[in-house]
Amino acid sequence: MTLAADVVDALRSANATVAMAESLTGGLLCATLVSVSGASDVVRGGVVAYAPELKTELLGVDAGLIAEHGTVTPEVALQMAVGARERLGATYGLSTTGVAGPGPAEGRPAGTVHIGIAAPGGAWTRRLELAGDRDTIRRDTVDTLLSWLVARLGEESRSDRG
Repeated sequence: MTLAADVVDALRSANATVAMAESLTGGLLCATLVSVSGASDVVRGGVVAYAPELKTELLGVDAGLIAEHGTVTPEVALQMAVGARERLGATYGLSTTGVAGPGPAEGRPAGTVHIGIAAPGGAWTRRLELAGDRDTIRRDTVDTLLSWLVARLGEESRSDRG
């Protein structure tokens, strides 16, 4: 079974749905999930907001935050995840923002990535420092975020039984 299939199964078992807000991954996260048969049971949709103003217009990210700190920050990842969850009506919102390379952007080196998860019980971000070419950084971001979501779903399932 693939990681994406594990995510779809875990979401289905939790009677939960997911929505994506993607920048760095450009739709790869959503495409990875919908490659799984039956993903339509749990995937609400995704927003690819590559341009900074789309993060604000479509996902509700604070324009002042972007103007002051850029788009490659944990706060932007957090607001993207929350925006995806709220605006697409999902149990979980996932987000990706960062620098895929090959060179730096916004004063940050290639491989600097922030991912986010918004859930009914809160929202969290993680910073990743990845190596490789653009495709590798994007794939590793998707894999890391999906692994994190499966772990969160497992934690929440155990606490519901506890």
